[in-house]
Amino acid sequence: MSTPSPATSTPPVALPTVRAWAPGAGEIEPEVKRLAVAAVVKLLRPAGTRAVVEVIDAQYGGILSTSSSVLVPCRVYTVSGGHVASGGTTVDVRLVKAGGTWRVTATHPAQPGAAASRLTSAARQVLSSERISLPPASAADIRSGQVHDSVLSTMLELAKTYRIGISVIRSGHPLDVFGTNRPSDHPLGRAFDTWQIDGHAVVSPSTSRALVTSYMRAAESLGSYNVGGPYQLSGAAYFSDRTHHDHVHAGFRT
Repeated sequence: MSTPSPATSTPPVALPTVRAWAPGAGEIEPEVKRLAVAAVVKLLRPAGTRAVVEVIDAQYGGILSTSSSVLVPCRVYTVSGGHVASGGTTVDVRLVKAGGTWRVTATHPAQPGAAASRLTSAARQVLSSERISLPPASAADIRSGQVHDSVLSTMLELAKTYRIGISVIRSGHPLDVFGTNRPSDHPLGRAFDTWQIDGHAVVSPSTSRALVTSYMRAAESLGSYNVGGPYQLSGAAYFSDRTHHDHVHAGFRT
Protein backbone atom coordinates (compact mmCIF):
# COMPACT_ATOMS: atom_id res chain seq x y z
CA MET A 1 0.00 0.00 0.00
CA SER A 2 1.43 3.37 -0.94
CA THR A 3 1.73 6.13 1.60
CA PRO A 4 -0.34 9.17 0.70
CA SER A 5 1.63 12.32 0.06
CA PRO A 6 1.31 14.98 2.71
CA ALA A 7 -1.13 17.73 1.86
CA THR A 8 0.45 20.91 0.63
CA SER A 9 -0.88 24.38 1.15
CA THR A 10 -0.37 27.45 -0.97
CA PRO A 11 1.59 30.10 0.92
CA PRO A 12 -0.30 33.33 1.48
CA VAL A 13 0.25 36.09 -1.05
CA ALA A 14 2.82 38.55 0.27
CA LEU A 15 1.97 42.22 0.36
CA PRO A 16 4.72 44.66 -0.66
CA THR A 17 6.82 46.21 2.04
CA VAL A 18 6.34 49.97 2.26
CA ARG A 19 8.18 52.53 4.32
CA ALA A 20 6.15 54.14 7.07
CA TRP A 21 5.71 57.88 6.60
CA ALA A 22 7.10 60.18 9.26
CA PRO A 23 7.52 63.97 9.28
CA GLY A 24 11.08 65.05 8.66
CA ALA A 25 13.08 68.15 9.37
CA GLY A 26 11.59 71.35 8.02
CA GLU A 27 7.98 70.49 8.80
CA ILE A 28 5.64 73.08 10.32
CA GLU A 29 3.44 71.56 13.04
CA PRO A 30 4.64 67.98 12.40
CA GLU A 31 2.11 66.55 14.86
CA VAL A 32 -0.71 67.74 12.59
CA LYS A 33 0.63 65.68 9.70
CA ARG A 34 1.35 62.70 11.93
CA LEU A 35 -2.26 62.64 13.11
CA ALA A 36 -3.58 63.07 9.57
CA VAL A 37 -1.51 60.21 8.18
CA ALA A 38 -2.57 57.90 11.02
CA ALA A 39 -6.23 58.70 10.27
CA VAL A 40 -5.76 57.91 6.56
CA VAL A 41 -4.01 54.61 7.22
CA LYS A 42 -6.84 53.60 9.58
CA LEU A 43 -9.45 54.67 7.02
CA LEU A 44 -7.92 52.81 4.09
CA ARG A 45 -6.81 49.70 5.96
CA PRO A 46 -9.90 48.48 7.82
CA ALA A 47 -9.39 45.95 10.59
CA GLY A 48 -9.46 42.36 9.37
CA THR A 49 -8.36 43.14 5.80
CA ARG A 50 -5.06 42.21 4.22
CA ALA A 51 -3.87 45.56 2.96
CA VAL A 52 -0.98 47.96 3.23
CA VAL A 53 -1.07 51.72 2.73
CA GLU A 54 1.87 53.52 1.16
CA VAL A 55 1.76 57.23 1.98
CA ILE A 56 3.38 59.12 -0.89
CA ASP A 57 3.36 62.49 0.83
CA ALA A 58 1.50 64.59 3.37
CA GLN A 59 1.18 68.24 2.39
CA TYR A 60 -0.85 71.08 3.71
CA GLY A 61 -4.03 72.12 1.98
CA GLY A 62 -4.06 74.83 4.63
CA ILE A 63 -2.58 75.50 8.07
CA LEU A 64 -4.00 78.17 10.37
CA SER A 65 -3.62 78.67 14.09
CA THR A 66 -6.55 76.43 15.08
CA SER A 67 -7.57 74.59 11.90
CA SER A 68 -5.81 72.67 9.19
CA SER A 69 -6.23 70.61 6.04
CA VAL A 70 -3.66 67.90 5.28
CA LEU A 71 -3.71 66.27 1.85
CA VAL A 72 -2.47 62.68 1.90
CA PRO A 73 -1.94 61.00 -1.50
CA CYS A 74 -1.34 57.28 -1.11
CA ARG A 75 -1.28 53.90 -2.79
CA VAL A 76 -3.17 50.97 -1.30
CA TYR A 77 -2.23 47.35 -1.91
CA THR A 78 -4.79 44.65 -1.08
CA VAL A 79 -4.95 40.89 -1.46
CA SER A 80 -7.83 39.96 -3.75
CA GLY A 81 -8.48 36.66 -5.50
CA GLY A 82 -5.07 35.29 -4.67
CA HIS A 83 -3.11 38.25 -5.99
CA VAL A 84 -2.14 41.74 -4.92
CA ALA A 85 -4.27 44.55 -6.33
CA SER A 86 -3.03 48.14 -6.40
CA GLY A 87 -5.18 51.23 -5.99
CA GLY A 88 -5.19 54.36 -3.91
CA THR A 89 -6.58 57.82 -3.40
CA THR A 90 -5.88 61.22 -1.89
CA VAL A 91 -7.59 62.12 1.38
CA ASP A 92 -8.21 65.66 2.60
CA VAL A 93 -7.95 65.38 6.39
CA ARG A 94 -9.40 68.21 8.48
CA LEU A 95 -8.14 68.96 11.97
CA VAL A 96 -8.88 71.52 14.67
CA LYS A 97 -6.91 72.67 17.67
CA ALA A 98 -8.53 73.18 21.06
CA GLY A 99 -6.87 73.42 24.43
CA GLY A 100 -3.48 73.16 22.76
CA THR A 101 -4.28 69.75 21.21
CA TRP A 102 -4.94 68.91 17.56
CA ARG A 103 -7.56 66.34 16.63
CA VAL A 104 -8.95 64.97 13.38
CA THR A 105 -12.53 66.05 12.65
CA ALA A 106 -13.15 64.72 9.12
CA THR A 107 -11.65 62.77 6.23
CA HIS A 108 -12.62 63.44 2.61
CA PRO A 109 -11.34 60.93 0.02
CA ALA A 110 -10.85 62.20 -3.53
CA GLN A 111 -13.60 61.81 -6.14
CA PRO A 112 -11.83 62.01 -9.51
CA GLY A 113 -14.81 60.96 -11.60
CA ALA A 114 -15.17 58.37 -14.34
CA ALA A 115 -12.59 57.97 -17.09
CA ALA A 116 -13.30 59.94 -20.25
CA SER A 117 -13.81 58.13 -23.54
CA ARG A 118 -11.18 60.32 -25.24
CA LEU A 119 -8.14 62.18 -23.94
CA THR A 120 -6.04 64.97 -25.38
CA SER A 121 -2.53 64.25 -26.59
CA ALA A 122 -1.12 66.16 -23.60
CA ALA A 123 -3.12 64.00 -21.18
CA ARG A 124 -1.87 60.80 -22.76
CA GLN A 125 1.73 62.03 -22.70
CA VAL A 126 1.60 62.97 -19.03
CA LEU A 127 0.10 59.61 -18.10
CA SER A 128 2.87 57.77 -19.93
CA SER A 129 5.79 59.99 -18.89
CA GLU A 130 8.53 58.35 -16.87
CA ARG A 131 9.63 61.76 -15.55
CA ILE A 132 6.28 62.66 -13.99
CA SER A 133 5.28 60.66 -10.92
CA LEU A 134 1.52 60.74 -10.36
CA PRO A 135 -0.33 59.46 -7.28
CA PRO A 136 -3.43 57.38 -8.06
CA ALA A 137 -5.98 60.19 -7.60
CA SER A 138 -4.02 62.59 -9.81
CA ALA A 139 -3.69 59.98 -12.56
CA ALA A 140 -7.46 59.40 -12.30
CA ASP A 141 -8.01 63.18 -12.54
CA ILE A 142 -6.20 63.20 -15.86
CA ARG A 143 -8.02 60.11 -17.12
CA SER A 144 -11.33 61.84 -16.28
CA GLY A 145 -10.57 64.52 -18.86
CA GLN A 146 -11.17 67.30 -16.33
CA VAL A 147 -7.62 68.68 -16.19
CA HIS A 148 -6.90 71.62 -18.48
CA ASP A 149 -4.19 71.29 -21.11
CA SER A 150 -2.50 74.39 -19.63
CA VAL A 151 -1.66 72.26 -16.60
CA LEU A 152 -0.69 69.19 -18.62
CA SER A 153 1.49 71.00 -21.15
CA THR A 154 3.30 72.80 -18.34
CA MET A 155 4.03 69.49 -16.61
CA LEU A 156 5.42 68.11 -19.86
CA GLU A 157 7.68 71.12 -20.39
CA LEU A 158 8.92 71.04 -16.79
CA ALA A 159 9.62 67.32 -17.13
CA LYS A 160 12.11 68.06 -19.91
CA THR A 161 14.35 69.62 -17.25
CA TYR A 162 13.16 68.10 -13.96
CA ARG A 163 11.89 64.78 -12.66
CA ILE A 164 8.76 65.82 -10.80
CA GLY A 165 6.64 64.24 -8.10
CA ILE A 166 3.05 65.48 -8.20
CA SER A 167 1.02 65.46 -4.99
CA VAL A 168 -2.36 66.93 -5.98
CA ILE A 169 -4.03 68.06 -9.19
CA ARG A 170 -7.82 68.31 -9.00
CA SER A 171 -9.56 65.92 -6.62
CA GLY A 172 -8.75 65.59 -2.94
CA HIS A 173 -8.10 69.32 -2.59
CA PRO A 174 -10.31 71.79 -0.66
CA LEU A 175 -12.90 73.47 -2.90
CA ASP A 176 -11.94 76.91 -1.59
CA VAL A 177 -8.55 78.33 -0.72
CA PHE A 178 -8.32 77.16 2.88
CA GLY A 179 -9.66 79.68 5.38
CA THR A 180 -11.37 81.78 2.68
CA ASN A 181 -14.42 81.68 0.43
CA ARG A 182 -12.32 82.08 -2.73
CA PRO A 183 -12.62 79.09 -5.10
CA SER A 184 -9.38 77.16 -5.52
CA ASP A 185 -8.04 76.51 -9.03
CA HIS A 186 -7.47 72.84 -8.15
CA PRO A 187 -11.06 71.51 -8.28
CA LEU A 188 -11.46 73.33 -11.60
CA GLY A 189 -8.57 71.34 -13.07
CA ARG A 190 -6.41 74.45 -13.38
CA ALA A 191 -3.62 73.79 -10.88
CA PHE A 192 -1.10 71.22 -9.75
CA ASP A 193 1.14 70.82 -6.71
CA THR A 194 4.67 69.44 -6.76
CA TRP A 195 6.08 67.87 -3.61
CA GLN A 196 9.32 66.48 -5.08
CA ILE A 197 11.83 67.79 -7.64
CA ASP A 198 14.62 65.57 -8.98
CA GLY A 199 14.03 63.18 -6.09
CA HIS A 200 14.30 65.92 -3.44
CA ALA A 201 11.34 66.81 -1.23
CA VAL A 202 10.48 70.51 -1.39
CA VAL A 203 9.98 70.56 2.38
CA SER A 204 13.43 69.16 3.20
CA PRO A 205 15.99 71.70 4.46
CA SER A 206 18.65 69.76 2.57
CA THR A 207 16.98 70.42 -0.78
CA SER A 208 18.76 73.14 -2.73
CA ARG A 209 16.99 76.48 -2.57
CA ALA A 210 18.21 77.15 -6.11
CA LEU A 211 16.51 73.96 -7.33
CA VAL A 212 13.16 74.96 -5.87
CA THR A 213 13.30 78.59 -6.99
CA SER A 214 14.38 77.65 -10.52
CA TYR A 215 11.39 75.31 -10.69
CA MET A 216 9.06 78.06 -9.46
CA ARG A 217 10.40 80.48 -12.07
CA ALA A 218 10.07 77.87 -14.79
CA ALA A 219 6.41 77.30 -13.89
CA GLU A 220 5.75 81.05 -14.12
CA SER A 221 7.56 81.32 -17.45
CA LEU A 222 5.32 78.55 -18.83
CA GLY A 223 2.13 80.45 -18.04
CA SER A 224 1.27 80.03 -14.36
CA TYR A 225 -0.18 83.24 -12.97
CA ASN A 226 -0.03 82.04 -9.35
CA VAL A 227 3.11 80.24 -8.16
CA GLY A 228 3.40 79.45 -4.46
CA GLY A 229 6.25 77.83 -2.62
CA PRO A 230 8.56 77.98 0.39
CA TYR A 231 10.38 81.08 -0.89
CA GLN A 232 9.00 84.51 -1.74
CA LEU A 233 10.27 85.55 -5.16
CA SER A 234 10.00 88.98 -6.70
CA GLY A 235 7.13 89.40 -9.12
CA ALA A 236 3.34 89.57 -8.98
CA ALA A 237 2.89 85.87 -9.80
CA TYR A 238 4.70 84.58 -6.71
CA PHE A 239 3.61 84.05 -3.12
CA SER A 240 4.77 82.15 -0.06
CA ASP A 241 3.09 81.22 3.22
CA ARG A 242 3.00 78.47 5.85
CA THR A 243 0.73 76.30 3.73
CA HIS A 244 3.18 76.31 0.82
CA HIS A 245 6.39 75.63 2.73
CA ASP A 246 6.12 71.96 1.69
CA HIS A 247 5.22 72.12 -2.01
CA VAL A 248 5.18 74.25 -5.13
CA HIS A 249 1.75 75.32 -6.38
CA ALA A 250 1.17 76.35 -9.98
CA GLY A 251 -2.24 77.77 -10.93
CA PHE A 252 -3.63 78.77 -14.33
CA ARG A 253 -6.45 81.05 -15.45
CA THR A 254 -7.59 78.70 -18.22
